[in-house]
Amino acid sequence: MHTQENTITVSAKNLSKRFGAFTAVDDVTFDVQRGEIFGFLGANGAGKTTTIRMLCGLLVPTSGEGTVAGFDISRQSEQIKRVIGYMSQKFSLYNDLTVAENIEFFGGVYGLDNSQLEERGRTMLRKMHLEQWQHTLTRQLPLGWKQRLALGCAILHQPRILFLDEPTGGVDPISRREFWDLIYELADAGTTIFVTTHYMDEAEYCNRLSIMYQGKIIAIASPMELKARYGMKTVEDVFIHLVDR
Repeated sequence: MHTQENTITVSAKNLSKRFGAFTAVDDVTFDVQRGEIFGFLGANGAGKTTTIRMLCGLLVPTSGEGTVAGFDISRQSEQIKRVIGYMSQKFSLYNDLTVAENIEFFGGVYGLDNSQLEERGRTMLRKMHLEQWQHTLTRQLPLGWKQRLALGCAILHQPRILFLDEPTGGVDPISRREFWDLIYELADAGTTIFVTTHYMDEAEYCNRLSIMYQGKIIAIASPMELKARYGMKTVEDVFIHLVDR
């Protein structure tokens, strides 16, 4: 694990987002290192997605500051969008296009030229084991394969930081495990992974975990450290202990 200052790829300092009288994200502070798998664990409505949307330059913070790959989240959202990949539970794929057409479309969005697109498209189909599906309409894919395609499209432009917002919702356990194997590969190659989940078993796969509750971060450490700190056997036990206090 890298620890020097210059390997911090995502940073938030006293970040808050209010919608009228409602505070969705309340004064959160954290840093994420290059190649780290950093998890945001929390129930629906805890503020996880709102935090990710601020970091991706999709929402302007009410107060506080943050940087992603050195770019300011309030002022440099266009630069941020070029160096990140983003994948949500809803998979922003086009169901009326084939697998290959989706790859071509997203490659164009990310500004890849024809030769880059051809090379990376081939590599991605092979890596995700999607070759046999490439001429299939996306709507006809089983959910686990749709998920692989969504991940593949999010990393076509080889982003430095990958944001995954509840990426395994509704996917069967085997597909979820295979998906995490792909995430480990990306992290090993130096990609920073920022993932939100409400699955307690997935939280165990992260290098470090921040537990969010009602817009605040109430604990942040590695899963092992959290379990040791609170004398619990699982992350789920830690979560319940913290939220029920």
